[in-house]
Amino acid sequence: MHNLKEKFDRVFPIIQTLLEEAVNDTGNVPKPGPKPKFSDLEIITLSLISDSLLIDSEHYLFKKLHGESVFPNLIERSVYNKRKRSLFPLINKVRKALVEKLVSYEDTFVLDSMPVEICKFARAKRIKICKEYEQTSPAFGYCAAQQQTYYGYKLHGVCTIDGVITDFDLSKANMSDIHYLNDIRDQYHNCTLLGDKGYLSNELQTELFEENRLLLITPMRSNQKQFKKLPAVYRKVRKRIETIFSQLCDQFMIRRNYAKTFIGLATRVLSKITAFTLLQYINKFISNRPLNHVKHALI
Repeated sequence: MHNLKEKFDRVFPIIQTLLEEAVNDTGNVPKPGPKPKFSDLEIITLSLISDSLLIDSEHYLFKKLHGESVFPNLIERSVYNKRKRSLFPLINKVRKALVEKLVSYEDTFVLDSMPVEICKFARAKRIKICKEYEQTSPAFGYCAAQQQTYYGYKLHGVCTIDGVITDFDLSKANMSDIHYLNDIRDQYHNCTLLGDKGYLSNELQTELFEENRLLLITPMRSNQKQFKKLPAVYRKVRKRIETIFSQLCDQFMIRRNYAKTFIGLATRVLSKITAFTLLQYINKFISNRPLNHVKHALI
């Protein structure tokens, strides 16, 4: 099964090192009650490995694992899914630790968004998934790149010019990209942000520079006064995040949704982005391969 146990044994020490201060000697988050035999570290590692090896379905994963008996203490799939969702903060801690090691200093970042459809448009009005809370329920949105309306969420992301995702978030599909920019403005200082026309706002650009020393560069619309074409170097750099989104869609199938709740969807997205960052880490520090050749990281 893709030598999953072999890959698991390679990645487990990395996760263990990154979370050594967050877990106890058994690999679990300290809490009252009996200690699970299949530890929290093992759940996180198994999640990241399955995403890295294109195993997108938990049903398929556990059918194979139970058939091969490579993990003697393996828990049931429903318990695994529940514990994985509860480990959302720990998975995000892994991602941030990997980003910290991959990014030493950066003064230029690229931001963009892409649609995350949770069902086909025709089924949108009758589905009940991800609607447990009004503030996190899906909505209708329009994707200019694909020129179509969809139902679901919008994935916002910020990455370095090398392709390391430093921040991301999910919002309703009908939310403007500028709202996400306001959410992260205090996390970035004295640097340049490259965005598309969705972030175009002279008022916001002036405000970001004066208050946060952020230089926001976006293409101008052709009907604007004093129109100037964006320099080729910026257009080339901006393609980096589009490439990253394409990898997340094609290799990690981030747009394919099996979750029934918003926290399930959010955990699924986080796990895939963390797996992507983990493969970049392996390429850079272990395998000595190009950073974004993530398909070859575990070969």
